[in-house]
Amino acid sequence: MTRTVTANIALTLDGRYHGPGGPADLGAIVRYASTEIARNHMNRIWEHATTAVLGRGSAEGFLGYWSTVATDDNADPRDRGYAKWLLDTEKVVLSRTSNELPWAGTRVVNASPADIVTELKVTGEGEILVNTSPSVIKPLLAANLIDRLYLLITPEIAGGGQRLFEDGLPNTTWQLTHQERGELGEIAAVYDRTR
Repeated sequence: MTRTVTANIALTLDGRYHGPGGPADLGAIVRYASTEIARNHMNRIWEHATTAVLGRGSAEGFLGYWSTVATDDNADPRDRGYAKWLLDTEKVVLSRTSNELPWAGTRVVNASPADIVTELKVTGEGEILVNTSPSVIKPLLAANLIDRLYLLITPEIAGGGQRLFEDGLPNTTWQLTHQERGELGEIAAVYDRTR
């Protein structure tokens, strides 16, 4: 039996994961990341996952931030739960420049996302979560290796920046299996690949 591959990312209405100012331009996304809907959505993404796959940039940002949340008694319990899961779970970080990262349970690999995920699918148990790493999600979409998409869609048009769904992806069909709308107009949606 092969493992399910899931991917999580927040997108603007025009399908962008950051604004025209580059990867640090997250103004159209950040204000929605701590809403009730977003926090519930975040708990949903790791519920059955036993492996996290991350690009190097996402790993450095996430692991640095979430390691402080895991021990913060004042943090939202959902945030602490996610933080503890992220720190404790197996992490595979794709990088062409780093050989190691300072977090326990982290394996750094210099290989294509498709090759790594294909290998992970037939080893171990539990879901494989590609978490907010467009450099990994895009090639996996192109290789038709993602089984479930967790999307947080923000009610803003960024007007520039990188898009997740680019021309040239294979034609695929997805079924909406869960959706929630937040008070700010954000939508948490789960789509399962129809095969």
